[in-house]
Amino acid sequence: MASSPLGRPTRGTTGTNRLRRNDRWIAASTAFRRAPDPLVVDLGYGASGVTAFELAARLRRVRPDAEVQGLELDPVRVATADAQLAEVRAGRTPFPADLPVSFGRGGFEVPLPGGRRPAVIRAMNVLRQYDESDVAEAWHTVAARLARSGLLVEGTCDEIGRVASWVDVDPSGTPLRFTISLRLTGLEHPSIVAERLPKALIHRNVPGERVHALLIDLDREWHRAAALATFGATQRFIAAVAALRAQGWPIEGGRSRWRLGELTVPWAAVAPSD
Repeated sequence: MASSPLGRPTRGTTGTNRLRRNDRWIAASTAFRRAPDPLVVDLGYGASGVTAFELAARLRRVRPDAEVQGLELDPVRVATADAQLAEVRAGRTPFPADLPVSFGRGGFEVPLPGGRRPAVIRAMNVLRQYDESDVAEAWHTVAARLARSGLLVEGTCDEIGRVASWVDVDPSGTPLRFTISLRLTGLEHPSIVAERLPKALIHRNVPGERVHALLIDLDREWHRAAALATFGATQRFIAAVAALRAQGWPIEGGRSRWRLGELTVPWAAVAPSD
């Protein structure tokens, strides 16, 4: 347990199923699936431990040996999560009593017993209160605690988990990929994600920046594919993303990810211009 954790308290608007899209991304990641030690840290989980419980339940379906450690700066939040965990252990919640979750106090230094290095560190809605100039240092500090082939997933989502985006960062602190993830049912336009871009990009949604161009182009193709709405929002989104790829955007993955409302590009495709 760190005596002086690094970081600033989050607002803590934790909600059930808020991070389900991010959970799914982590569960599918190579960093998690191939890790010798499949430990995942939920950094800055908020006012409730529910996101750590949900993450552990989903990860365990992929790897029964998965483990989740929740870390928070505020000792009151740690105590709250521990009390919730006691309810889980007593079998008084929908979660399995043996769910592989624990909680502790910590921040960007990511303190873990025995010096363990996690396969994945998830830091969603943690950097929103920081300045853009703080992001690179935060990435380097947190990512330095990862296992050799580990992954930091840092980003933002709305309060009910329908709109999200995140950046994958390697152990050296270098950003690798940018992903948006949208609930397609009822979606008016994909650029709604502009409100929930990671701190490194949220102020870059302006003409002349790559992320702005991506969102403009995605909206255009979404509207061009409007006729496919008859067959459902999923088919419409798949067509829009396929059109972007045909135009030269380096879209990663394929239809199996697109149908989930996900679009991923290399970081270089959206990196700030200066």
